[in-house]
Amino acid sequence: MKKRKIGMALSLVLAAGTLLGACGKSDNKSETSNGGDKDTFSVAMVTDVGGVDDKSFNQSAWEGLQKFGKDNGMEKGKGGYDYVQSKSDADYATNLNTLARQDFDLVFGIGFLMQGAVDEIAKQQKDHHFAIVDSEVKEPNVASILFKEQEASFLAGVAAAMTTKSNKIGFIGGIEGAVIERFEAGFVAGVKAAKPEATVDIQYAGAFDKAELGQSIASKMYSSGADVIFHAAGGTGVGLFKEANDRKKKDPSREIWAIGVDSDQANMGPDVVLTSALKRVDNAVIDVSTKAKDGNFPGGKIALYGLAEDGVGLAPINSKAPNKSAIETAVKDWTDKIKSGSVKVPGTRAELKTFSAK
Repeated sequence: MKKRKIGMALSLVLAAGTLLGACGKSDNKSETSNGGDKDTFSVAMVTDVGGVDDKSFNQSAWEGLQKFGKDNGMEKGKGGYDYVQSKSDADYATNLNTLARQDFDLVFGIGFLMQGAVDEIAKQQKDHHFAIVDSEVKEPNVASILFKEQEASFLAGVAAAMTTKSNKIGFIGGIEGAVIERFEAGFVAGVKAAKPEATVDIQYAGAFDKAELGQSIASKMYSSGADVIFHAAGGTGVGLFKEANDRKKKDPSREIWAIGVDSDQANMGPDVVLTSALKRVDNAVIDVSTKAKDGNFPGGKIALYGLAEDGVGLAPINSKAPNKSAIETAVKDWTDKIKSGSVKVPGTRAELKTFSAK
């Protein structure tokens, strides 16, 4: 009888301890959307091979992540905001998985080349949220971020057409795919809308991280008479700026121009950068991160950003550009038409064939 009373008392003490422990856990931490307990929000990104300092796509994403982190009182590193840089495509899955295992609430995969890796890891890490930039992954824990790149590059095409004297314009793409095709189609449409007689030489480097290839292609284009070249090639495009700067130094009187992409790349050559087709990856990263933090993560959906959503745009026209004022007026007019829906910019080569700006 005495042993039974002691056993019952011990059971009651253990039960009470368990209950108090559970209550203490609930009081100290808030519940996350995936059912776990966490008192802070954390977010990180995996770059593609271009790196976080590519002066383009990855850098824009990282700048957005940094701004989000600082605006929300977060610190760089585990438990706050951070990034992992990929040296090759073989690193994508490993890097995504590493950040998920470090318990970041949201992990971004930057670039369409990461589609397969994001799909793979998202299926394995179902309790974590992911976002893919420039591609679609149809998983409930993945937000797919897409842009209307054609709208920004259309405006760049208008600027190029109104600047060229030779009527020969160049386009340098990185790796062929739907994203860069949108840049290409929009740019050619803008050129044709502003100056139908101008021609566009289109060439692809087959890489986003080979500046030497970008310079080689640019050299051939300038030598063939092109006086304005637009690149949508990430780090490869750095070679375009080097070639343009080198030629300008040799012959300061020669009017040659380069057009940047993703970020405002005016600092790559104050005398040669006409403008840049902006792709506000930073704004998209901030938007999706904010939604995730607020419990409104758009998992399984596409988040589409165009001119109307401040997701794309055109950087200021170089003050040294001929017809600067006229270009700015034309860009504003076309922007208004695109935003209103009266002009639908083609996003594929097939759509470009039937495009009419009238």
